[in-house]
Amino acid sequence: MASMNQRSAPRALVVEDIKVDCMILMHMLHKLNCEAIAVENGKEAVDLFLEGKTFDIVFSDKDMPIMSGPEAVAKIRAMGATEVKIVGVSADFGGQEAFMHAGADVFLPKPVKLETLESMLKVVISKKNKSS
Repeated sequence: MASMNQRSAPRALVVEDIKVDCMILMHMLHKLNCEAIAVENGKEAVDLFLEGKTFDIVFSDKDMPIMSGPEAVAKIRAMGATEVKIVGVSADFGGQEAFMHAGADVFLPKPVKLETLESMLKVVISKKNKSS
């Protein structure tokens, strides 16, 4: 496993099937010095975890083809990935309940604001620096 070198950039996974939403979120994450990769549905996200990839934070949309956000969150948590912060993101009012029930840590309504992302990443980074 890679060693946690001093203050490494947080690693984020964006799970979003709408290209524009994905681009906006990726742009904001890069602006906040976050290493981010994107996948188009929950199954691709789960596959990354199955391959042993690790992330500090996951931003997942709710409604996607193949596997929804909440389904993916439940599967990722069931694999024992308890350290990763999972953020459910949706414009759907029922989204919060679905994500929290599945094991997400936080719910963000769309559109996501840069300030909100920044404060969330600060929490993740400080937690990461304490544990390294």
